Amino acid sequence: MDNNLLKKEALGVRRNIVSMVYSAQSGHPGGSLSCADILTYLYFEAMDINKDNINGIDRDRFVLSKGHASPALYGVLAQKGLLEEDIHGFRKLGSKLQGHPNMNYIAGVDMSTGSLGQGISTAVGMALANSLDNNGHRIYTLVGDGESEEGLVWEAMMAAGHYKLDNLTVIFDNNGLQIDGKVTDVMNPTPLDKKAEAFGFHVITIDGHDFDQIRNAINEAKNTKGCPTAIVCKTVKGKGVSFMENQASWHGVAPNEEQFNQAMSELEDK
Repeated sequence: MDNNLLKKEALGVRRNIVSMVYSAQSGHPGGSLSCADILTYLYFEAMDINKDNINGIDRDRFVLSKGHASPALYGVLAQKGLLEEDIHGFRKLGSKLQGHPNMNYIAGVDMSTGSLGQGISTAVGMALANSLDNNGHRIYTLVGDGESEEGLVWEAMMAAGHYKLDNLTVIFDNNGLQIDGKVTDVMNPTPLDKKAEAFGFHVITIDGHDFDQIRNAINEAKNTKGCPTAIVCKTVKGKGVSFMENQASWHGVAPNEEQFNQAMSELEDK
């Protein structure tokens, strides 16, 4: 897909994110906006998911390990026309769009996540199962840099390296911030690239908002044999909404009406 088209789709995903969080007056906009470009590329170009195979196993799969960023996942599914639920029901009583994604309710949600570290662990299990079953489809998982403070993340990385799961791509959303402030101040998990290398990963470091770099990294991961790949994406928390960018305070806060209107104006397709 042309980069300009990808940018337009990513704007739509971001509008969906802001609309959901505003409508619910609850949710996590900052970390959802930071990974919107990554998810847009995965769902619109990299993965072979569509309406015909969404409920099957014969396709690529994605696990949102940082499950609190569910607006990004719901947002991209809606933008691609794969989501049947109204996004404005997000986090509301009776809606299937829970604050953390539930695979039992939403087609296209490949794993229920929320407890940090468990998503990447199940992604490793999926990749191992595909390897044993000679299933050539790939497994992608997105891990937050704050999430990488969890020991479970590195146990999963160790297993992936041990089993040489070259069908697995672990993507780090490295926006540098978590709910309590700078990741490096709370519990410094860096350097993510060197740690991933030590666990047997082929590592690529990119700008997570540059579609050329995302495309090249995903293609390099597909062509890497004998080990899993980790893509460390430098991103901006709250990307696309000026007053949210690089602000830890927007980790889990909903905008008011004035802020919502400003955000949607900034995210217009111009």
